[in-house]
Amino acid sequence: MNAADALGVVEAFDASDSGLAQKSRELTTGLLLSTPAPFSRDHFTPGHITCTALVLHPTQPLVLFMHHHRLKRWLLPGGHVETGDVSLPAAAAREALEETLVRIDASVEPVLAGIDVHGISPKGSEPYHLHHDLIWCFRALHADIAVTDEAPEVRWAGESEWDGMGIAESIRYSILRACR
Repeated sequence: MNAADALGVVEAFDASDSGLAQKSRELTTGLLLSTPAPFSRDHFTPGHITCTALVLHPTQPLVLFMHHHRLKRWLLPGGHVETGDVSLPAAAAREALEETLVRIDASVEPVLAGIDVHGISPKGSEPYHLHHDLIWCFRALHADIAVTDEAPEVRWAGESEWDGMGIAESIRYSILRACR
């Protein structure tokens, strides 16, 4: 995994249907062109790449969500890229497994469904910084999921439930883009 490969993926992403996605693609392109360590969780200016898993239910029009233990809100599973990750989609799939115990269907090719740059509040010695989040779409192998230390609640949810869960617009756009 390297910045040049990531740059190719980001530049090929069609963000024409969303101003937010266009802005995020431009910011992430700038990060990849100007930063020597874009995948390092210790690189704070202008941030670093993270990967999220948008996991579709195997048989129903539902998406996997987790209630984040620290942020206290419903999100898609995801997190930092680790040195052992062989690709950016692999980082997202690993995070989904760690956080929700979902099994990804390896026969379905992952697709970049969204890019979302968002701020992360200071924590401990980490200053405020940006996560340049690549949102990868997968299909679950089966519907089995479970809670973990990082995700005290996990669930499959359909579009009619998103308002009540407070799902962010950037996540909604990614889901709708992936399902067209």
